[in-house]
Amino acid sequence: MGIDQKLEQLAQSLIEGNHLLVERLTEELLHEGAAPHVILDKGLMPGMDVVGRRFREGEIFLPHVLVSARSMKASMKILDPLLAQSSYKAKGKIMLGTVRGDVHDIGKNLVGIMLRGAGYEVVDVGIGCSAEQFAELCELHKPDVLGLSALLTTTMMYMKVVVETLATNGTSIPVIVGGAPLNERFAREIGAAGYARNAADSVGLVKSVLSGEKL
Repeated sequence: MGIDQKLEQLAQSLIEGNHLLVERLTEELLHEGAAPHVILDKGLMPGMDVVGRRFREGEIFLPHVLVSARSMKASMKILDPLLAQSSYKAKGKIMLGTVRGDVHDIGKNLVGIMLRGAGYEVVDVGIGCSAEQFAELCELHKPDVLGLSALLTTTMMYMKVVVETLATNGTSIPVIVGGAPLNERFAREIGAAGYARNAADSVGLVKSVLSGEKL
């Protein structure tokens, strides 16, 4: 089996959520001379594209996406150190975090997997972050986009505090938001650059924000 065929098999295995086969194929491709960025661009990314599309269209549901995400993570654990050593340039750097008072992170983690699968560098700063922490971390990591997550109606309002704190500090990084109780209207009201209904939609949102498209 040639490298191109194995890349196709890698994508299909990712779609099916076979993390053991994804891990094995990743190692085999590297051993056979495939560059890490080729494995990402030609194997993992096409697979996650299909997963994201099927999720958006209601063909698959969250448990299936989580299984595919686990497969993606297994491969990236091998590829990450190699990509860092190479000249591979990500499409952009995205910082993700759950706001203060909220400890939910499944959605945020899934967004991170989807974005990495689409070729973005992701910095996950965890859960329960205050506005001041977000401001400091933005200064440290200098992301192109900041993604805020909240799953509770009691914590989603804190997103506005984060947006306002960044503005007060002169930080002009666009902020996107997501979480079960949110909607597009809320995002506009707090001054966010956009809202993603689910992890699959976050990829298109980030692309639009970075390209300067009007949402």
